[in-house]
Amino acid sequence: MSSTRSRRGTIFLGIAAVLAFGIGLAPMPYAIESPGPTFNTLGTSTVTDADGKKSDVPLISVSGAPSYATTGSLDLLTVNLAGNPANRPSVFEVLTAWFNPDRAVIPMDVIFPPNISQADVDKENQAAMVDSQNEAIAAAFTHLGYDVSHVTVDKVLDGSPATGILEVGDVVQSINGTPVATIGQLRSAVADNGTEKPATLVVTRAGASVSVQVTPVLASLDGQTQVPVIKIIGAATYDFPFSVTIKLDDVGGPSAGMMFALGVLDKITPDDLTGGRHIAGSGTIDAAGVVGPIGGISKKMIGARNAGAEYMFVEKSNCSEAVGHVPDGLRVFSVSTLDDAIAALKVIAEPDSSTTRAAELDALPTCR
Repeated sequence: MSSTRSRRGTIFLGIAAVLAFGIGLAPMPYAIESPGPTFNTLGTSTVTDADGKKSDVPLISVSGAPSYATTGSLDLLTVNLAGNPANRPSVFEVLTAWFNPDRAVIPMDVIFPPNISQADVDKENQAAMVDSQNEAIAAAFTHLGYDVSHVTVDKVLDGSPATGILEVGDVVQSINGTPVATIGQLRSAVADNGTEKPATLVVTRAGASVSVQVTPVLASLDGQTQVPVIKIIGAATYDFPFSVTIKLDDVGGPSAGMMFALGVLDKITPDDLTGGRHIAGSGTIDAAGVVGPIGGISKKMIGARNAGAEYMFVEKSNCSEAVGHVPDGLRVFSVSTLDDAIAALKVIAEPDSSTTRAAELDALPTCR
């Protein structure tokens, strides 16, 4: 009798173990975020040509003008994402990540909105990366005083108040006397004008300057909030004084913009921006040099520390995610513009022998 009960207990334990193992392998509606690789914008990257051959090339290269030697590192940061709607992580993987401070568990539909395929997400990320590279190059030239960025009317939408007033190919120079160089500035100027009065736009058309008036209307850009718009699609166009090329495979999204811009500036100017030090950062940028927030700050700070960076730049509004999670040995400074980052670099790059460097570092804006 005892032997029969023992066998039954063993069978039940075996069934429970199989069930637990099966449950542990069950897919979960989450993705797992972790620190990704870092790339020194002043260094090289590995690219693959059409024949599948890999080679190391300068991440940023210049032609048609001098390129200057650099020191130190200006690292862009990435995150790795494990899991997608077609390949979801298991219960075991999610639980393991949940208790790992270097990992974050994120609902799948936050990363992959419903009805959007993985291919569409990848395509959008790659397009965002290309746009961020162009905006970063434009921001660097704008900082140096070049007029390189323009907004061109790409399409006048049906029902637009600009119908018959603006034409495809018009280059928007200003709105109500405020210069416009980026799509963000265009949207902001239209919103500031409101819908109660016409906005005066100066555009370049067929080589001539033309002044027109358009009264914005309310429309939703996000499906909810109503904002003043003129219902056109604007395209960013650039006119660079010489060629700057950024090559980085297998990385998508716009979050490297600020570090691209700093890397470009260090390459095309004789000044040594880093002073030989190791700096990392993450943030979008537009052609006017405005830095924007990004996701994954806590994991990117870990990536910066793991890569050996001593200093890191984050966009000001990302500070709420950074506070309380800054790894030991890393100093995090908040920036809102490219000028802010350059001003901070001037202090960071000072030699250790400087008697004022420590106090100047303490005076820089930080995440508190």
